[in-house]
Amino acid sequence: MTGVLAIDPLLFGELKWMPLVIVALKVLVIFVVGLVGTMFMVWFERKVIAGMQNRIGPNKAGPFGILQTLADGVKLFFKEDLLPDRADRFVFRLAPFLAFVPAFLVWAVLPLGGDYRDGNRGLVEWFGHATRVQLADPPVGILLVLALSSIAVYGIMLAGWSSGSKYPLLGAVRATAQMVSYEAALGLSLAAVLLTSGSLSTVGIVGTQDSLSNWNVVATGVVPFVIFVIAATAELNRPPFDLVEAEQELVGGFNTEYSSLRFALFFLAEFMNTITMSGVIVTLFLGGPQPLAIGDWTADIPLVGNGLEGTIWFLLKLLLFLYIYVWFRATLPRLRYDQLMDLGWKVLIPISLGWFLLLAALRLGRDEDWNVWLVAGVSVAGLLVAAVVMFGAMKVSGRNRQQGAVY
Repeated sequence: MTGVLAIDPLLFGELKWMPLVIVALKVLVIFVVGLVGTMFMVWFERKVIAGMQNRIGPNKAGPFGILQTLADGVKLFFKEDLLPDRADRFVFRLAPFLAFVPAFLVWAVLPLGGDYRDGNRGLVEWFGHATRVQLADPPVGILLVLALSSIAVYGIMLAGWSSGSKYPLLGAVRATAQMVSYEAALGLSLAAVLLTSGSLSTVGIVGTQDSLSNWNVVATGVVPFVIFVIAATAELNRPPFDLVEAEQELVGGFNTEYSSLRFALFFLAEFMNTITMSGVIVTLFLGGPQPLAIGDWTADIPLVGNGLEGTIWFLLKLLLFLYIYVWFRATLPRLRYDQLMDLGWKVLIPISLGWFLLLAALRLGRDEDWNVWLVAGVSVAGLLVAAVVMFGAMKVSGRNRQQGAVY
Protein backbone atom coordinates (compact mmCIF):
# COMPACT_ATOMS: atom_id res chain seq x y z
CA MET A 1 0.00 0.00 0.00
CA THR A 2 2.86 2.33 0.87
CA GLY A 3 4.41 1.81 -2.57
CA VAL A 4 1.17 2.88 -4.23
CA LEU A 5 0.81 5.98 -2.07
CA ALA A 6 4.48 6.94 -2.38
CA ILE A 7 3.88 8.79 -5.65
CA ASP A 8 4.21 11.93 -3.50
CA PRO A 9 6.97 12.31 -0.85
CA LEU A 10 4.24 13.47 1.55
CA LEU A 11 2.80 9.97 1.65
CA PHE A 12 5.93 8.07 2.63
CA GLY A 13 5.68 6.35 5.99
CA GLU A 14 2.82 6.85 8.41
CA LEU A 15 -0.05 8.99 7.14
CA LYS A 16 -0.88 12.07 9.20
CA TRP A 17 -3.47 14.82 8.94
CA MET A 18 -1.29 17.61 7.53
CA PRO A 19 -0.04 15.63 4.47
CA LEU A 20 -3.63 14.64 3.68
CA VAL A 21 -4.73 18.28 4.01
CA ILE A 22 -1.94 19.36 1.62
CA VAL A 23 -3.01 16.71 -0.93
CA ALA A 24 -6.64 17.87 -0.62
CA LEU A 25 -5.51 21.48 -1.20
CA LYS A 26 -3.62 20.35 -4.32
CA VAL A 27 -6.78 18.71 -5.69
CA LEU A 28 -8.81 21.86 -4.98
CA VAL A 29 -6.22 24.15 -6.55
CA ILE A 30 -5.98 22.02 -9.73
CA PHE A 31 -9.79 22.03 -10.07
CA VAL A 32 -10.20 25.76 -9.46
CA VAL A 33 -7.19 26.82 -11.53
CA GLY A 34 -8.36 24.52 -14.34
CA LEU A 35 -11.80 26.14 -14.49
CA VAL A 36 -10.47 29.68 -14.18
CA GLY A 37 -7.76 28.93 -16.75
CA THR A 38 -10.38 27.65 -19.19
CA MET A 39 -12.42 30.83 -18.77
CA PHE A 40 -9.27 32.88 -19.34
CA MET A 41 -8.39 30.83 -22.44
CA VAL A 42 -11.79 31.52 -24.06
CA TRP A 43 -11.37 35.26 -23.44
CA PHE A 44 -7.71 35.17 -24.51
CA GLU A 45 -8.51 33.45 -27.81
CA ARG A 46 -11.37 35.79 -28.68
CA LYS A 47 -9.34 38.87 -27.78
CA VAL A 48 -6.16 37.85 -29.62
CA ILE A 49 -8.01 36.82 -32.78
CA ALA A 50 -9.95 40.09 -32.67
CA GLY A 51 -6.65 41.98 -32.56
CA MET A 52 -5.28 39.97 -35.49
CA GLN A 53 -8.43 40.75 -37.50
CA ASN A 54 -8.49 44.44 -36.57
CA ARG A 55 -11.57 44.07 -34.35
CA ILE A 56 -12.22 45.00 -30.72
CA GLY A 57 -13.44 41.67 -29.37
CA PRO A 58 -15.20 41.27 -25.99
CA ASN A 59 -15.23 44.63 -24.20
CA LYS A 60 -18.54 44.98 -22.34
CA ALA A 61 -18.63 42.35 -19.57
CA GLY A 62 -16.02 43.40 -17.02
CA PRO A 63 -12.66 45.11 -17.60
CA PHE A 64 -11.45 44.40 -21.16
CA GLY A 65 -14.40 42.00 -21.52
CA ILE A 66 -12.74 39.45 -19.22
CA LEU A 67 -16.08 38.38 -17.72
CA GLN A 68 -17.61 37.58 -21.12
CA THR A 69 -16.95 33.84 -20.66
CA LEU A 70 -18.74 33.93 -17.30
CA ALA A 71 -21.69 35.69 -18.94
CA ASP A 72 -21.80 33.02 -21.65
CA GLY A 73 -21.74 30.30 -18.99
CA VAL A 74 -24.65 31.88 -17.09
CA LYS A 75 -26.62 32.10 -20.35
CA LEU A 76 -26.03 28.42 -21.14
CA PHE A 77 -26.99 27.46 -17.57
CA PHE A 78 -30.50 28.90 -18.06
CA LYS A 79 -31.06 27.49 -21.55
CA GLU A 80 -33.43 24.59 -22.09
CA ASP A 81 -31.78 21.18 -21.75
CA LEU A 82 -32.88 19.22 -24.83
CA LEU A 83 -32.97 15.44 -25.09
CA PRO A 84 -33.74 14.06 -28.59
CA ASP A 85 -36.47 11.43 -28.81
CA ARG A 86 -34.24 8.97 -30.69
CA ALA A 87 -31.23 9.46 -28.41
CA ASP A 88 -29.74 6.80 -26.16
CA ARG A 89 -30.48 8.67 -22.95
CA PHE A 90 -27.77 7.24 -20.69
CA VAL A 91 -24.92 7.51 -23.22
CA PHE A 92 -26.15 10.93 -24.38
CA ARG A 93 -25.84 12.23 -20.81
CA LEU A 94 -22.52 10.47 -20.16
CA ALA A 95 -20.62 11.62 -23.27
CA PRO A 96 -19.91 15.26 -22.21
CA PHE A 97 -18.23 14.06 -19.02
CA LEU A 98 -16.03 11.61 -20.95
CA ALA A 99 -14.79 14.57 -22.98
CA PHE A 100 -14.36 16.98 -20.04
CA VAL A 101 -13.02 14.94 -17.10
CA PRO A 102 -9.84 13.50 -18.74
CA ALA A 103 -8.59 17.03 -19.43
CA PHE A 104 -8.61 17.68 -15.68
CA LEU A 105 -7.04 14.36 -14.71
CA VAL A 106 -3.95 14.94 -16.89
CA TRP A 107 -2.98 17.89 -14.68
CA ALA A 108 -2.55 15.47 -11.77
CA VAL A 109 0.78 14.21 -13.16
CA LEU A 110 2.21 17.42 -14.69
CA PRO A 111 4.87 19.26 -12.63
CA LEU A 112 3.55 22.82 -12.25
CA GLY A 113 6.60 24.19 -10.50
CA GLY A 114 9.23 23.21 -7.98
CA ASP A 115 13.00 23.34 -7.56
CA TYR A 116 14.83 21.09 -10.05
CA ARG A 117 18.30 22.50 -9.50
CA ASP A 118 21.17 20.55 -7.94
CA GLY A 119 19.26 17.27 -8.16
CA ASN A 120 16.28 18.42 -6.05
CA ARG A 121 13.80 16.72 -8.47
CA GLY A 122 11.16 19.39 -7.95
CA LEU A 123 10.95 19.16 -4.17
CA VAL A 124 9.66 22.15 -2.19
CA GLU A 125 8.72 22.56 1.46
CA TRP A 126 5.11 23.33 2.40
CA PHE A 127 4.07 23.63 6.06
CA GLY A 128 7.24 21.82 7.09
CA HIS A 129 6.70 18.88 4.70
CA ALA A 130 8.67 18.04 1.54
CA THR A 131 6.42 17.70 -1.51
CA ARG A 132 6.19 18.49 -5.20
CA VAL A 133 4.13 21.10 -7.03
CA GLN A 134 2.03 18.39 -8.63
CA LEU A 135 -0.64 16.06 -7.36
CA ALA A 136 1.18 12.80 -8.05
CA ASP A 137 4.25 11.38 -9.77
CA PRO A 138 3.51 7.77 -10.71
CA PRO A 139 6.41 5.83 -12.30
CA VAL A 140 4.42 5.59 -15.56
CA GLY A 141 2.95 9.09 -15.49
CA ILE A 142 3.39 9.77 -19.20
CA LEU A 143 1.51 6.56 -20.07
CA LEU A 144 -1.36 7.86 -17.93
CA VAL A 145 -1.33 11.05 -20.02
CA LEU A 146 -1.60 8.97 -23.21
CA ALA A 147 -4.41 6.86 -21.79
CA LEU A 148 -6.44 9.89 -20.69
CA SER A 149 -5.95 11.65 -24.02
CA SER A 150 -7.28 8.53 -25.74
CA ILE A 151 -10.39 8.45 -23.54
CA ALA A 152 -11.47 11.88 -24.81
CA VAL A 153 -12.25 10.43 -28.24
CA TYR A 154 -14.93 8.24 -26.65
CA GLY A 155 -16.77 11.34 -25.46
CA ILE A 156 -16.97 12.71 -29.00
CA MET A 157 -17.69 9.34 -30.61
CA LEU A 158 -20.46 8.40 -28.16
CA ALA A 159 -21.99 11.88 -28.31
CA GLY A 160 -22.42 11.59 -32.07
CA TRP A 161 -23.65 7.99 -31.97
CA SER A 162 -26.11 8.48 -29.10
CA SER A 163 -27.77 11.58 -30.59
CA GLY A 164 -29.82 9.55 -33.07
CA SER A 165 -29.07 11.98 -35.90
CA LYS A 166 -26.98 11.53 -39.04
CA TYR A 167 -24.92 14.74 -38.88
CA PRO A 168 -23.60 14.16 -35.33
CA LEU A 169 -22.88 10.55 -36.32
CA LEU A 170 -20.80 11.70 -39.33
CA GLY A 171 -18.89 14.06 -37.04
CA ALA A 172 -18.24 11.20 -34.60
CA VAL A 173 -16.97 8.92 -37.39
CA ARG A 174 -14.62 11.66 -38.57
CA ALA A 175 -13.38 12.16 -35.02
CA THR A 176 -12.62 8.46 -34.59
CA ALA A 177 -10.66 8.19 -37.85
CA GLN A 178 -8.81 11.47 -37.24
CA MET A 179 -7.78 10.76 -33.66
CA VAL A 180 -6.72 7.19 -34.34
CA SER A 181 -4.63 8.37 -37.31
CA TYR A 182 -2.79 11.07 -35.39
CA GLU A 183 -2.49 9.07 -32.15
CA ALA A 184 0.13 6.89 -33.89
CA ALA A 185 2.30 9.86 -34.87
CA LEU A 186 1.83 11.36 -31.40
CA GLY A 187 2.98 8.14 -29.74
CA LEU A 188 6.03 7.74 -31.99
CA SER A 189 7.20 11.30 -31.37
CA LEU A 190 6.67 10.73 -27.64
CA ALA A 191 8.77 7.55 -27.89
CA ALA A 192 11.70 9.71 -29.04
CA VAL A 193 11.36 11.75 -25.84
CA LEU A 194 11.25 8.62 -23.69
CA LEU A 195 14.32 7.23 -25.46
CA THR A 196 16.25 10.45 -24.79
CA SER A 197 15.04 10.92 -21.19
CA GLY A 198 15.12 7.28 -20.13
CA SER A 199 12.10 7.69 -17.88
CA LEU A 200 8.30 7.36 -17.97
CA SER A 201 7.92 9.65 -14.95
CA THR A 202 7.11 13.29 -15.69
CA VAL A 203 9.47 14.34 -12.91
CA GLY A 204 12.22 12.22 -14.47
CA ILE A 205 11.59 13.73 -17.92
CA VAL A 206 11.73 17.28 -16.55
CA GLY A 207 14.78 16.49 -14.42
CA THR A 208 16.90 15.54 -17.46
CA GLN A 209 16.21 18.91 -19.17
CA ASP A 210 18.49 21.01 -16.96
CA SER A 211 19.86 23.22 -19.76
CA LEU A 212 18.79 24.46 -23.19
CA SER A 213 20.95 21.86 -24.93
CA ASN A 214 19.23 19.15 -22.89
CA TRP A 215 15.69 20.36 -23.54
CA ASN A 216 14.08 17.57 -25.53
CA VAL A 217 13.17 19.94 -28.35
CA VAL A 218 16.94 20.18 -28.97
CA ALA A 219 18.07 16.75 -27.71
CA THR A 220 15.66 14.89 -30.03
CA GLY A 221 16.51 17.04 -33.05
CA VAL A 222 13.38 19.27 -33.29
CA VAL A 223 11.55 16.86 -35.64
CA PRO A 224 9.64 14.94 -32.88
CA PHE A 225 8.64 18.29 -31.38
CA VAL A 226 7.16 19.54 -34.67
CA ILE A 227 5.34 16.25 -35.26
CA PHE A 228 4.00 16.21 -31.69
CA VAL A 229 2.62 19.76 -32.04
CA ILE A 230 0.90 18.93 -35.35
CA ALA A 231 -0.51 15.63 -34.07
CA ALA A 232 -1.65 17.24 -30.82
CA THR A 233 -3.46 19.95 -32.80
CA ALA A 234 -5.29 17.24 -34.73
CA GLU A 235 -6.08 15.40 -31.48
CA LEU A 236 -7.60 18.59 -30.09
CA ASN A 237 -9.78 19.08 -33.20
CA ARG A 238 -8.48 22.61 -33.52
CA PRO A 239 -7.93 24.48 -36.81
CA PRO A 240 -6.73 23.56 -39.35
CA PHE A 241 -7.86 20.06 -38.27
CA ASP A 242 -11.38 20.93 -37.03
CA LEU A 243 -13.24 18.76 -39.53
CA VAL A 244 -15.12 17.09 -36.67
CA GLU A 245 -17.16 20.29 -36.25
CA ALA A 246 -17.16 21.48 -39.88
CA GLU A 247 -20.24 23.75 -39.75
CA GLN A 248 -20.43 24.10 -43.53
CA GLU A 249 -20.85 20.33 -43.90
CA LEU A 250 -22.17 18.92 -40.61
CA VAL A 251 -24.26 21.77 -39.11
CA GLY A 252 -22.35 21.61 -35.82
CA GLY A 253 -20.75 18.19 -35.89
CA PHE A 254 -20.96 15.69 -33.04
CA ASN A 255 -22.55 18.16 -30.59
CA THR A 256 -25.41 19.37 -32.84
CA GLU A 257 -28.12 17.92 -30.58
CA TYR A 258 -26.64 19.23 -27.33
CA SER A 259 -27.73 22.34 -25.47
CA SER A 260 -27.48 24.04 -22.07
CA LEU A 261 -24.88 22.66 -19.64
CA ARG A 262 -24.08 19.59 -21.71
CA PHE A 263 -23.07 21.78 -24.65
CA ALA A 264 -21.10 23.96 -22.22
CA LEU A 265 -19.13 20.90 -21.09
CA PHE A 266 -18.06 20.15 -24.67
CA PHE A 267 -17.21 23.82 -25.17
CA LEU A 268 -15.12 23.90 -21.99
CA ALA A 269 -13.49 20.55 -22.84
CA GLU A 270 -12.16 21.94 -26.12
CA PHE A 271 -10.46 24.89 -24.46
CA MET A 272 -9.41 22.91 -21.39
CA ASN A 273 -7.78 20.30 -23.62
CA THR A 274 -5.87 23.07 -25.39
CA ILE A 275 -4.39 24.22 -22.07
CA THR A 276 -3.72 20.64 -20.99
CA MET A 277 -1.94 19.65 -24.20
CA SER A 278 0.13 22.85 -24.07
CA GLY A 279 1.19 21.84 -20.55
CA VAL A 280 2.14 18.37 -21.81
CA ILE A 281 4.24 19.87 -24.63
CA VAL A 282 6.01 22.20 -22.20
CA THR A 283 6.73 19.26 -19.88
CA LEU A 284 7.99 16.93 -22.59
CA PHE A 285 10.01 19.28 -24.79
CA LEU A 286 10.70 22.63 -23.07
CA GLY A 287 11.87 21.59 -19.63
CA GLY A 288 8.60 22.20 -17.78
CA PRO A 289 9.41 24.32 -14.72
CA GLN A 290 13.14 24.31 -15.50
CA PRO A 291 14.56 27.82 -16.09
CA LEU A 292 16.35 28.78 -19.28
CA ALA A 293 20.00 27.76 -18.81
CA ILE A 294 22.80 27.99 -21.37
CA GLY A 295 26.07 26.47 -20.20
CA ASP A 296 26.88 27.87 -16.76
CA TRP A 297 24.45 30.79 -17.15
CA THR A 298 20.91 30.50 -15.76
CA ALA A 299 18.12 33.05 -16.25
CA ASP A 300 17.26 33.63 -12.60
CA ILE A 301 14.23 35.73 -11.67
CA PRO A 302 15.38 38.17 -8.93
CA LEU A 303 13.89 37.96 -5.42
CA VAL A 304 11.94 34.78 -6.23
CA GLY A 305 12.64 31.38 -4.66
CA ASN A 306 13.48 28.45 -6.91
CA GLY A 307 10.16 26.69 -6.19
CA LEU A 308 8.00 29.68 -7.15
CA GLU A 309 10.34 30.53 -10.00
CA GLY A 310 9.64 27.11 -11.51
CA THR A 311 5.92 27.88 -11.59
CA ILE A 312 6.58 31.23 -13.28
CA TRP A 313 8.72 29.59 -15.97
CA PHE A 314 6.04 26.93 -16.54
CA LEU A 315 3.33 29.60 -16.97
CA LEU A 316 5.45 31.65 -19.37
CA LYS A 317 6.11 28.63 -21.59
CA LEU A 318 2.43 27.65 -21.36
CA LEU A 319 1.31 31.10 -22.51
CA LEU A 320 3.68 30.83 -25.48
CA PHE A 321 1.94 27.69 -26.71
CA LEU A 322 -1.54 29.03 -26.02
CA TYR A 323 -0.69 32.00 -28.22
CA ILE A 324 0.62 29.65 -30.94
CA TYR A 325 -2.67 27.70 -30.92
CA VAL A 326 -4.66 30.93 -31.21
CA TRP A 327 -2.36 32.01 -34.04
CA PHE A 328 -3.08 28.73 -35.84
CA ARG A 329 -6.83 29.32 -35.59
CA ALA A 330 -6.60 32.88 -36.91
CA THR A 331 -4.22 32.04 -39.76
CA LEU A 332 -4.59 28.57 -41.23
CA PRO A 333 -7.45 27.41 -43.49
CA ARG A 334 -9.14 24.10 -42.84
CA LEU A 335 -7.71 21.05 -44.61
CA ARG A 336 -9.80 18.77 -46.80
CA TYR A 337 -10.45 15.40 -45.23
CA ASP A 338 -8.26 13.52 -47.73
CA GLN A 339 -5.43 15.99 -47.04
CA LEU A 340 -5.91 15.43 -43.32
CA MET A 341 -5.61 11.65 -43.60
CA ASP A 342 -2.71 11.80 -46.09
CA LEU A 343 -0.75 14.06 -43.75
CA GLY A 344 -1.25 11.69 -40.84
CA TRP A 345 -0.61 8.33 -42.52
CA LYS A 346 1.75 9.19 -45.40
CA VAL A 347 3.87 11.95 -43.84
CA LEU A 348 3.83 12.17 -40.04
CA ILE A 349 3.87 8.46 -39.18
CA PRO A 350 6.75 7.53 -41.58
CA ILE A 351 8.83 10.55 -40.54
CA SER A 352 8.29 10.00 -36.80
CA LEU A 353 9.08 6.27 -37.10
CA GLY A 354 12.19 6.93 -39.20
CA TRP A 355 13.44 9.62 -36.82
CA PHE A 356 12.89 7.34 -33.83
CA LEU A 357 14.92 4.58 -35.49
CA LEU A 358 17.69 7.11 -36.26
CA LEU A 359 17.82 8.27 -32.62
CA ALA A 360 17.84 4.65 -31.44
CA ALA A 361 20.73 3.80 -33.78
CA LEU A 362 22.74 6.82 -32.60
CA ARG A 363 22.11 5.95 -28.96
CA LEU A 364 23.17 2.33 -29.54
CA GLY A 365 26.28 3.48 -31.38
CA ARG A 366 27.20 5.81 -28.53
CA ASP A 367 26.66 3.09 -25.90
CA GLU A 368 28.76 0.59 -27.90
CA ASP A 369 31.43 3.22 -28.67
CA TRP A 370 30.97 2.92 -32.44
CA ASN A 371 31.90 5.64 -34.91
CA VAL A 372 29.01 8.09 -34.59
CA TRP A 373 29.39 9.51 -38.10
CA LEU A 374 29.44 6.05 -39.66
CA VAL A 375 26.31 5.03 -37.71
CA ALA A 376 24.54 8.24 -38.71
CA GLY A 377 25.51 7.85 -42.38
CA VAL A 378 24.38 4.22 -42.61
CA SER A 379 21.13 5.02 -40.78
CA VAL A 380 20.30 8.01 -42.99
CA ALA A 381 21.08 5.99 -46.13
CA GLY A 382 18.77 3.21 -44.98
CA LEU A 383 15.99 5.68 -44.21
CA LEU A 384 16.37 7.35 -47.61
CA VAL A 385 16.09 3.99 -49.38
CA ALA A 386 12.96 3.16 -47.34
CA ALA A 387 11.47 6.58 -48.19
CA VAL A 388 12.12 6.11 -51.93
CA VAL A 389 10.49 2.67 -51.85
CA MET A 390 7.49 3.94 -49.88
CA PHE A 391 6.84 6.99 -52.09
CA GLY A 392 7.34 4.86 -55.21
CA ALA A 393 4.72 2.40 -53.95
CA MET A 394 2.31 5.25 -53.19
CA LYS A 395 2.85 6.72 -56.66
CA VAL A 396 2.07 3.38 -58.32
CA SER A 397 -0.97 2.92 -56.09
CA GLY A 398 -2.26 6.39 -56.99
CA ARG A 399 -1.77 5.73 -60.71
CA ASN A 400 -3.64 2.43 -60.44
CA ARG A 401 -6.54 4.14 -58.66
CA GLN A 402 -6.77 6.77 -61.40
CA GLN A 403 -6.79 4.10 -64.11
CA GLY A 404 -9.48 2.20 -62.24
CA ALA A 405 -11.58 5.37 -61.98
CA VAL A 406 -11.24 5.97 -65.76
CA TYR A 407 -12.30 2.46 -66.71
